[in-house]
Amino acid sequence: MKKEALLYEKLNGGLIHCFLCAHQCKIAEQKYGFCGVRQNLGGALFTYAYGELVASHVDPIEKKPLYHFLPGSDSFSIATIGCNFRCGFCQNWQISQQSYREENRSAGEELSPRQIVDLALEYKCRSISYTYTEPTIFFEYAYETSMLAKDKGLYNNFVTNGYMTRECLELIRPYLDAANVDLKFFNDDSYKRVCAASLEPVLDSISFMHSLGIWVEVTTLIVPGENDSDKELRAIAGFIAGVDRGIPWHISRFHPDYRFTDHEATPESTLEKAAKLGREAGLKFIYIGNVYEADDSTYCPDCRKLLIERHGFNVTQNFIKDNKCYSCNALIPGVFRAPEK
Repeated sequence: MKKEALLYEKLNGGLIHCFLCAHQCKIAEQKYGFCGVRQNLGGALFTYAYGELVASHVDPIEKKPLYHFLPGSDSFSIATIGCNFRCGFCQNWQISQQSYREENRSAGEELSPRQIVDLALEYKCRSISYTYTEPTIFFEYAYETSMLAKDKGLYNNFVTNGYMTRECLELIRPYLDAANVDLKFFNDDSYKRVCAASLEPVLDSISFMHSLGIWVEVTTLIVPGENDSDKELRAIAGFIAGVDRGIPWHISRFHPDYRFTDHEATPESTLEKAAKLGREAGLKFIYIGNVYEADDSTYCPDCRKLLIERHGFNVTQNFIKDNKCYSCNALIPGVFRAPEK
């Protein structure tokens, strides 16, 4: 569905400046932005990523992954096609790398923001997750849905590459409760080569979200030969700790996919090394993902008592009350309000 976009300004010569994401595209008449979903038509900017879902599922919130945000609850998860990155190791490339420039793109299911909220309530979800592709790209759709969701007592979260502007975050701040941000590298050249993006806007988004009071967790997919050096992992962990040592860091195992089928899966020893470096940097909560045997439970950083027991994506016990450890009364950062039945 075509809809006039938010966050743009008209320039001389019929150009449009889109400042939704950090690409800051200058778009000529009839042309699309880098994302392939926003087009300049007659001197106005329109988005096509509205009202048509290419994916919708009920997921455990732990699958996002968000471990300190409504643990044990379900989240209604939605996506349209499109992305503002070109990651060669994308796990959802079949939908993220499509654009409205293509005539043979996937046809989605037409759902209004109101219908999405109604379905989330029907399935007894506590939140709506804007995920699978990049929620910044379907911002208008997510924005209107999140407003309605908040009015109905639902929470909202983004699973994002973090490549949005401060104007974007300020606009959605009243309705966005949490975000899991992919911090893929700590090297600008790698961001440019692999993702067609830059490092600094991602770092700024993480810091700015945190300053706005949005609950933030960070994920790094560790790809052998790309971002698995001690230097880079130490830098990632150090940056997160510099924002807040209580931000959970999800270290995720890479499996060959898309354009990175020539890379091996991440050795478990590399994930363990990353966790060790994270602890040395002062991070209090580190989780290893995509490894079946990994202990994903949450422990008190002070007394080491078990606080949330997880098996896979299932929460079997949760001892946190009022954001505190039941044993030593240490403050545990996150949003731990008990999910409603």
